[in-house]
Amino acid sequence: MTRDWHSWHDDYDRPGSPLARRLAEVRRHLRDALDRAPAGPLRAVSLCAGQGRDLIPVLAEHPRGADVTARLVELDPRNAEIAATAARRAGLTDVQVVVDDAARTDAYADLAPADLVLVCGVFGNVSDADIRATVAHCAALCATGGTVLWTRHRGEPDLVPTICDWFAEEEFAPVAVTTPADRVGVGVHRFLGRPRPLPTGVRMFEFVDRPGRPGTA
Repeated sequence: MTRDWHSWHDDYDRPGSPLARRLAEVRRHLRDALDRAPAGPLRAVSLCAGQGRDLIPVLAEHPRGADVTARLVELDPRNAEIAATAARRAGLTDVQVVVDDAARTDAYADLAPADLVLVCGVFGNVSDADIRATVAHCAALCATGGTVLWTRHRGEPDLVPTICDWFAEEEFAPVAVTTPADRVGVGVHRFLGRPRPLPTGVRMFEFVDRPGRPGTA
């Protein structure tokens, strides 16, 4: 049975839930990334953006929010509508929500390389090989000095250390790797290399149906 990605977000509204704690941690790191970003216009892309609960509230409140042109890519139109409504209500005219397959490189062609790249809720729902491939594509999605934020559940086996190694192989330096709740991992990496050309017509990953409680992706 395919997971309902709209109802999956309900756990955000449960104070203290793993997903709510993960969200708070991602927002904290987003604020930190904006604090250290260089002056001038900034770009952000969010893969599998869901309802935009991570990026949109931070941009709405942060002093650098108006500097950011962002694209949130989400396949579920119900989630995308919630995100678009939130952006409109916050007055974020440079935040675009696109109903599309976030695995497609073409969805980011005109915004890459970006200063902020969010890959949250992806690595727990794709194969290990696709995680490795997506990490490699982050070297094209991310600008030099830019920040990638990602999430992955932690358990046995714990793939988080291996994902960190894969980012290191692509010239990313670790900023933080935290566990804000049981079995929840949040990673932040800064790109030190030169962005590669983003290939066209490529799928970075495929979602697979995996059982699990909300907050483990």
